[in-house]
Amino acid sequence: MKNLSHSMTLAALTSAMAVLCGNAMAQEATSSATAVAETVPDNVVSYNVALTSDYRYRGISQSRLDPAVSGGVDYTHNPTGLYVGTWLSSIKWIKDGGGDDNLEWDIYGGKKGDLGSGITYDVGGLYYYYPSNGLSTNANTFELYGQLSYGPAYIKYSHATTNLFGVADSKHSGYLDAGLNWPFYDDYTLNLHVGHQSVKHNDALSYYDYKLGVSKDFPGFATVSLAAVKANITSLAPNGKNLAKTGLVVTVSKTF
Repeated sequence: MKNLSHSMTLAALTSAMAVLCGNAMAQEATSSATAVAETVPDNVVSYNVALTSDYRYRGISQSRLDPAVSGGVDYTHNPTGLYVGTWLSSIKWIKDGGGDDNLEWDIYGGKKGDLGSGITYDVGGLYYYYPSNGLSTNANTFELYGQLSYGPAYIKYSHATTNLFGVADSKHSGYLDAGLNWPFYDDYTLNLHVGHQSVKHNDALSYYDYKLGVSKDFPGFATVSLAAVKANITSLAPNGKNLAKTGLVVTVSKTF
C-alpha cells in the first residue's frame, strides 16, 4: 500500500522574510505566495505504476518472494483536501492459502488537511478487494485509518471493521505504523518504518515489522528504492518459504 504525505512551508518562509526584511518585504512575499497558491489546480488526477522484486505489505510477502507489478490512479480536490483512488497489484498469497485469485484491488478515499504548526492529517477508509478469492473466511477487508505528519515523520493507525485478510474472528484488528521519509542528499530519501499488527482474538498472529531503505528520484524518469524488510513472525508458503524473513526489495516506480 502506499502512503502519501505533504507539508506546506510557504507560511513559515513568509514569516522569516518579514523578520529579515521588514513589513514591505513581507507583503511582497505574501503576494508571491498567493500567486503560487493560485496556480495549484483545483482538481488533480495522477497515475502510478511500479515493478517490485517482492511485494511486501506490513513486512510479509504478498507475492511469494517473487516480483509483482502494480498500478493505480488518484483524484484530489485541492480546495477541500478530499481524495479518492484505486490501486491494483499482482499477488500469490490467496492461491497459497487455497483460494483462487492472483489480484489485489484497493479502493480508498479520505481527506487531507493542515492543522497548523507544521502538522498535517490524513483520514479515510480503504477496502482491500480480492475478486472470487474463495477462502473459507473471506479475504476482503475494510480499514479506517488516521495519520498525523510533522515534516518527514508520521504516525498512522489503521482499524479493521471486518475480518482481517481471511483470518476468522479477527474483526477490530489494528495496525500501528510510524516512520520517517527524510530527504538527506539531492534526490535521495531515507525511508525508516516500524509497525505492529495486532490481530484480534489471534494473539499468536500479532507481530512487528521493520523497514530500512533509501530511495532515489530520477526526475523525468522514475523513482528507484532499495529496502531491507522483515517481520518477527513465521509465515510459510506451501513451498516452505518464510514470507516474513529478512529480504532486500528493489522497486522502480513512476507517478505521472
